[in-house]
Amino acid sequence: MLKIAMREAKRFGLFILFLVAVTSVYAQTDAAAKALLDKMSSTYKGYKTVQANFTVTARQSPQAAADYSESGVILIEPSSGKYHITMDSQELISDGKTLWTVLKDVSEVQVTDVDNSATAISPVNIFSFYSSGYKYVSAADERAGNTALHVIELSPEDTQSPYYKIKLRISQSTNLLYDVTVFDKNGMRYTYAIKGTKANPTVPAGRFTFQQSQYPGVEIVDLR
Repeated sequence: MLKIAMREAKRFGLFILFLVAVTSVYAQTDAAAKALLDKMSSTYKGYKTVQANFTVTARQSPQAAADYSESGVILIEPSSGKYHITMDSQELISDGKTLWTVLKDVSEVQVTDVDNSATAISPVNIFSFYSSGYKYVSAADERAGNTALHVIELSPEDTQSPYYKIKLRISQSTNLLYDVTVFDKNGMRYTYAIKGTKANPTVPAGRFTFQQSQYPGVEIVDLR
């Protein structure tokens, strides 16, 4: 379950920041939903860097106990596609071209190329991936405590997609992403809740590249 959830975390990642071109999908979608998504995307694009706390949870249904849950911190530089995700079990570090996945429990770092295909969803286009390959519609507004939320539901045009729906909830007051729920065809639901978003935090030098000196004894496995 950990590996499955983390693969989803890398694919949808929270987080975070990621934008493409308009296609004919617009003719099949809700104009009001598009306006809300564009407003959210524009908000994030206005930041040089973004940092946020997040929790990823996997469960069979809203009422079921969590099969997996883990929290972490994500730091993103939207314009360059760079990011650094820190969790208890692993870290995901990318300079926009290379992805280093640090698996803490086995002291291993896997090195792969970043998937820059238009259909990929990563921590740098989560706020704009909808621009291509998705249909989306507005749903009834919801509340989480005192927070009023816009709700948008997306469905992939690709029938081979492993998921059939993505539900985005956006804060009505800040235009920031509140959470994302991915509905897997196997019945699992992956929810990525985002809190404590900080705009333009100071980024330490080398934060978006793997620094081997900080991981003594780790084995490097190059999968490129």
